Amino acid sequence: MRLLLPQPRSLSPDDLHDLYDSGGNSLTRGGFVVSVDGGVSHAGGSRPLQSAADEASFHALRAVADAVVVGAGTARVEGYGPVRPRPAGIAWRTRHGRPAAPPLVIVSQSLNLDPGARCFSGPAVVVTCQTAAARRRDQLAEVATVLVAGQDRVDLAVAFQELRERGLTRLLCEGGPHLLTSLLTAGLLDELCLTLTPLLLGSAPQLLTEALGSPRRLELLHLIDGGGGVLLARYAVTAA
Repeated sequence: MRLLLPQPRSLSPDDLHDLYDSGGNSLTRGGFVVSVDGGVSHAGGSRPLQSAADEASFHALRAVADAVVVGAGTARVEGYGPVRPRPAGIAWRTRHGRPAAPPLVIVSQSLNLDPGARCFSGPAVVVTCQTAAARRRDQLAEVATVLVAGQDRVDLAVAFQELRERGLTRLLCEGGPHLLTSLLTAGLLDELCLTLTPLLLGSAPQLLTEALGSPRRLELLHLIDGGGGVLLARYAVTAA
């Protein structure tokens, strides 16, 4: 891998930890892999878009996060398990005084989640709303921390504030597109990290699920040549 911008230099996968580190800054970041035409999945998942460079970025982004946030649908489709950094990521977290692994935060309005699912075999938080069935909340409370934010739908601003009050200030959203769109609409996304895979998918689920009320301008913070035509871009999200 090679950093192209802002200052060209060669990179090892372990260098990505410091490159993606936000320091002590609180932020919400999105991390996605997309095709050139904006598709985020093919044949039911994102695996056909992935590459060695994307995998390195994926693990580095997780390693420097305080929590990984995902929608319940994406957790089910992608078969999510607990967040498990690689040894280099664990070493980086140890040096920076962080727990060995960040918790997985699952956003679910309906609580259509299996308490026995693999995603609950590690530290997990479930974010839901007041109208979610009390019985489902009680079941999930046995395997995860359950946070209630909002009345009849999840209030992401309230949820994220509560996560930050618990010390989870650096949040990584891995999907899906509906959750990413909701974060952008609510003005809650600070950065967007995209792996651009040199594929054209045609008809495929897109990065955003609906038009934004107002455009968001992206400021390029760094650009990495991942090899084989793969580009890793990190953007700051600003108002239009």
